[in-house]
Amino acid sequence: MSQQNSLTNDIQKLLHAILKALGYDTQRKRTWHQHVVPYENGWAVRREGNKRITSKHRKQSTAINKAKTLAKRYKADVIIHRERGGIRDRVSYGD
Repeated sequence: MSQQNSLTNDIQKLLHAILKALGYDTQRKRTWHQHVVPYENGWAVRREGNKRITSKHRKQSTAINKAKTLAKRYKADVIIHRERGGIRDRVSYGD
C-alpha cells in the first residue's frame, strides 16, 4: 500500500511539472483585486473570492477610494460594479 501511495504522489508531481512547463498554473492563487459592490443601502468593498466585506460605505465614491488604496498597496485591480451588479469600470494598479 505504501508503494502505491508513493507511485501516486510521483505521478501527481510529474503531472504538475508537465502542466507548469506548458504554462498552466496548477494551483489557484489568491488575488487582492477589490470589488466595489452594492450592499444594503450603500456600497461595500469586497476582496475577490471573499464572502465577507472589507468595509461598507454610504457613497460609492468613498468605497472606490478605499478600494483604490487597498489595490495600490497590493498592486491589484479595482472592479467597480453598477447598482444592478454589472461591471462599470476596472482600474489596474498591477505591474
